[in-house]
Amino acid sequence: MPAVSKGDGMRGLAVFISDIRNCKSKEAEIKRINKELANIRSKFKGDKALDGYSKKKYVCKLLFIFLLGHDIDFGHMEAVNLLSSNKYTEKQIVSPERGALQGLALCSLPVLSAASCPMAQAAACRPPQDSMDSVKQSAALCLLRLYKASPDLVPMGEWTARVVHLLNDQHMGVVTAAVSLITCLCKKNPDDFKTCISLAVSRLSRIVSSASTDLQDYTYYFVPAPWLSVKLLRLLQCYPPPEDAAVKGRLVECLETVLNKAQEPPKSKKVQHSNAKNAILFETISLIIHYDSEPNLLVRACNQLGQFLQHRETNLRYLALESMCTLASSEFSHEAVKTHIDTVINALKTERDVSVRQRAADLLYAMCDRSNAKQIVSEMLRYLETADYAIREEIVLKVAILAEKYAVDYSWYVDTILNLIRIAGDYVSEEVWYRVLQIVTNRDDVQGYAAKTVFEALQAPACHENMVKVGGYILGEFGNLIAGDPRSSPPVQFSLLHSKFHLCSVATRALLLSTYIKFINLFPETKATIQAVLRAGSQLRNADVELQQRAVEYLTLSSVASTDVLATVLEEMPPFPERESSILAKLKRKKGPGAGSALDDGRRDPSSNDINGGVEPTPSTVSTPSPSADLLGLRAAPPPAAPPASAGAGNLLVDVFDGPAAQPSLGPTPEEAFLSELEPPAPESPMALLADPAPAADPGPEDIGPPIPEADELLNKFVCKNNGVLFENQLLQIGVKSEFRQNLGRMYLFYGNKTSVQFQNFSPTVVHPGDLQTHILSGPLAVQTKRVAAQVDGGAQVQQVLNIECLRDFLTPPLLSVRFRYGGAPQALTLKLPVTINKFFQPTEMAAQDFFQRWKQLSLPQQEAQKIFKANHPMDAEVTKAKLLGFGSALLDNVDPNPENFVGAGIIQTKALQVGCLLRLEPNAQAQMYRLTLRTSKEPVSRHLCELLAQQF
Repeated sequence: MPAVSKGDGMRGLAVFISDIRNCKSKEAEIKRINKELANIRSKFKGDKALDGYSKKKYVCKLLFIFLLGHDIDFGHMEAVNLLSSNKYTEKQIVSPERGALQGLALCSLPVLSAASCPMAQAAACRPPQDSMDSVKQSAALCLLRLYKASPDLVPMGEWTARVVHLLNDQHMGVVTAAVSLITCLCKKNPDDFKTCISLAVSRLSRIVSSASTDLQDYTYYFVPAPWLSVKLLRLLQCYPPPEDAAVKGRLVECLETVLNKAQEPPKSKKVQHSNAKNAILFETISLIIHYDSEPNLLVRACNQLGQFLQHRETNLRYLALESMCTLASSEFSHEAVKTHIDTVINALKTERDVSVRQRAADLLYAMCDRSNAKQIVSEMLRYLETADYAIREEIVLKVAILAEKYAVDYSWYVDTILNLIRIAGDYVSEEVWYRVLQIVTNRDDVQGYAAKTVFEALQAPACHENMVKVGGYILGEFGNLIAGDPRSSPPVQFSLLHSKFHLCSVATRALLLSTYIKFINLFPETKATIQAVLRAGSQLRNADVELQQRAVEYLTLSSVASTDVLATVLEEMPPFPERESSILAKLKRKKGPGAGSALDDGRRDPSSNDINGGVEPTPSTVSTPSPSADLLGLRAAPPPAAPPASAGAGNLLVDVFDGPAAQPSLGPTPEEAFLSELEPPAPESPMALLADPAPAADPGPEDIGPPIPEADELLNKFVCKNNGVLFENQLLQIGVKSEFRQNLGRMYLFYGNKTSVQFQNFSPTVVHPGDLQTHILSGPLAVQTKRVAAQVDGGAQVQQVLNIECLRDFLTPPLLSVRFRYGGAPQALTLKLPVTINKFFQPTEMAAQDFFQRWKQLSLPQQEAQKIFKANHPMDAEVTKAKLLGFGSALLDNVDPNPENFVGAGIIQTKALQVGCLLRLEPNAQAQMYRLTLRTSKEPVSRHLCELLAQQF
């Protein structure tokens, strides 16, 4: 709206405004306002012959007082009377120019559109032709409000170029309004506004590189145009990294400049200066995280955030922890995040703000891997003893997940969960103690230790009921493994459990009765004692019906059944089938649908264990053929829910390792469990029979078109990482999440519909060109036992799971063909699936002597591939190390005489053979060059690996 000058001809109003502005304190301002209000009230009440000019002056004073934030309880009728006056001079307050009048009209249009006014609808289709800056700014904001109120009211079409061109305007207010408008519009039609990327980068570059004096009118406490900078950075987050190399280079320079300026001393001690400066910094870091394609920037962003972890401002500490949680999910910055573990642990212990402590716990969870799992779990358990009640359950779930995922041995896992129950028993949900029972049941090597440990835990004077449940189950199943020790003989075990009986709930007592009948089968010497307890329970008056029925049934069973029948009915529980951990599913539900990346960082630590692949009880495995429907009183937890179909397409990489149930694994090692989990089902297996057969119309290599032009570039992004966005355009986003071990792998493909229109006949298919079928085998393309949905609703996401087996070495990746209909028009897309030979690399540790001996053995010319090339990215040792580790080889320290060089070793695992590989990378920082040498036992593999790795630097 146009500004009102001091009085605009009304001298009394001008004097009053000057008086208010000259007040030295709030009290002086209130005193002056009260005096004026008393004068106006007396004029309105006492002077009946008050002329129109005076009424207008006093109403303007009331308006000014109201704008200052004070309540006005009179004068409304006088304003209405002025509006209905026959004299134009009494209605008119200001006499603006034509541009100001147009601005007023544009400000009123969105309000009129709320009432479906035809005038607003007509005006929305007629963009103003005026070139005045204020009119253009008002027009952009008017369109924004109209679009938010009714998107269909604003037909873009030929407007698109004009709106984007506003980013070049000289008036910063016009640019700010245009950025807000484009950010809103491009979310629905991103391709229409793709040209804004280069203009936004250009404008951002000019702002970032300018001094505060260059934009003096738009500088806020020595920070040039902070609001516009933040808006531009948010606009760029609506798109993937720029495809044009020059634009991308200029943007990277901008981001580096912002990070550099963050290190400079502040130009002002005012809080407004630091707020504006940090707002730009955090939005810059958000853009770096969004791109996830510049390792150097990711590491620098992490280091910058690390400086805020001990800042005196609580908000900065909170924001730093929150951003680092996201950085921990990147393979490039995960190691950098881990360097701040001590600071984060200290924040968890000493931070006074509960929200900051919760973010610290989230960050510890996100940065956890095998190298620090024991330390992090220990610290979270220690924090749990004093944690706020509101977040205790979430901490319990996270500890349980980390203990299972990174269990070096199962005894540590059992100790951790029992300690968890001891510390926070009230917050240990059924999913947690179900889980430990499932794992102990499926692992022969931990059953004796679990029985001994839980027996000792039950001897505590104050024992939580969840501990009694765990103890009752484990001793009922495996108490015989510790019965040889006089200190834990069968009578002692029974006496210990029964001492807790009367202190427990009905459900726990029912479980203990099931344990007692199991004892009769395991320990015949306890039969008389237990029968006496069962008899007493069956004769109690006013007893719970369930308890009384169990006591009667168990007493009768123990009395009439023969030893063989009793042993059959009460045999040991069978292993549980393998599914996703229900603990992880519960944590996802607790955190909400948008928390996928926070719950699982998207990395796959080769050393982590999803113990037994994630087992989940079902009614058929929990129950046994006993007279009671449920011998142990355990109810099967519901299977984990699949990700909601309405999950936003902008956040595709949700953590859902809930593909088709793998073949059960009872092997003694985590590696065998993993390999069995990834085993593709045999043709005669139930999994294969239940899965929908591949339709006859699925395309073969001859039926699909060639890969898109950028397919090689997209594939190259995944050589050293397993997770990310494979492809994105205005219609579709394809995310990838994969894990590999030895010659097996599992890949999750997430297809997100970015539009509001349903995809029809959606059919993604993996195709093997040439003889690739004999080299790499993709398993069933299914979500559990179903194919990918043929329809994908607008804004929804579907998941596809591939089980992969490497049969022989290969040089060409499989192809991914995606076909669907959008708005009746057929759409087809062919990509290269990010499965390269290095995915089956197994790192190999070697001593220096062994390395050089093997290096000499691979001395034939055809076994070596070497390449000298220019660095494409800034040469950073930590980034190089992260890429080599992501490539799959082990990095060998103290092998090369030159400490600047990198030496690695690994073995490519295939079903038919193993290919050993040694590599040496020699960086020359002065010349900005690399020399890469690879030696393997197969010539094509050497050349192919050398080409793949060289492209990463």
